[in-house]
Amino acid sequence: MEKRVLIIDDEPAIRRNLMFGLTQEGYTCTACPDGISAIHELSAALDKGESYDYLITDIFMPDIDGLKILTVIKNEFPALPVLVITGFGDESLKAMALSEPNTGYLDKPFEIPQLVEALEALTPGRAQRAAVEPSAKEPGFLKESVSAYMTIHITDPARSMEIFSDINDMEGVASCDAVRGDVDIIVLAQASSEEKIKGLLDRIKAVDGVEVASMSPVERPKLDRDVKEFIEIYKKSVRHTRDNRRKGTTSYIIVDIDKHALQQIFTTVFFVDELIFLDVIDNGTKLVGMVTGGQATGKTPKVIEKLGKIDGVLRVREAKIIKMIDA
Repeated sequence: MEKRVLIIDDEPAIRRNLMFGLTQEGYTCTACPDGISAIHELSAALDKGESYDYLITDIFMPDIDGLKILTVIKNEFPALPVLVITGFGDESLKAMALSEPNTGYLDKPFEIPQLVEALEALTPGRAQRAAVEPSAKEPGFLKESVSAYMTIHITDPARSMEIFSDINDMEGVASCDAVRGDVDIIVLAQASSEEKIKGLLDRIKAVDGVEVASMSPVERPKLDRDVKEFIEIYKKSVRHTRDNRRKGTTSYIIVDIDKHALQQIFTTVFFVDELIFLDVIDNGTKLVGMVTGGQATGKTPKVIEKLGKIDGVLRVREAKIIKMIDA
């Protein structure tokens, strides 16, 4: 019986060589150039009642790196053997890959016999969806909160600290950050209804020395089912939360995009290590996120440099957070 292999590598020549070599060895192969297309392929195969016996993935790819794919795959399909391949690895990357069960590691360049040997050294298994436990709660039992971003100009600089404190202490303000950029304060509002969000907006507008520049409700990103499920599993597996602020400089990024490229841009940015959280606003034409710059004060975060190279990104603005209140 032929064994099916899913290959993920962004280099066309490597994909062709791996497919040709493994086919000669009796494997049936499908190759994908990036993480998103591989997610679709894996899901499509399962929907057709088919499955893969092995996954081969490079680490460095244009959208989702192989270690993040590995994290999700091992959570969703723990029995699937995975072989990580890379031409730029080190002992740290190797240790991270091999920390996952039933995972192998192979440095490029290699010969096909070495590849086959590495695959066959893994415990046989298949990509199969786990049974979904029925929910104990009725649909609609938990009501999701409504969120919105508000950007604010301070028109009375002498009262900046007082204004910041007044807004920060208001009910419904989930986060309040003084920033250095096009505006002075960015507020994330959360409430149980749109009416309560509007009520908070009215209270902020009533503060002396304040001008509200914008108010934008947070939207669900319009992603394919497969990608959405992948992101949800990743969030759970790495405990990705908006409160996970790290040491060093921290900034908001506001990204104007072509809404037709939302999925590609959102997923590429979402899996960047510097990202703390990412939201969609303004009918899918803007992304708002928070990034950490690590310890390198004054340097442009790598995610901003990466954004400038993505098709469909129209404009990127950074608003550095100013620490006003000690935690």
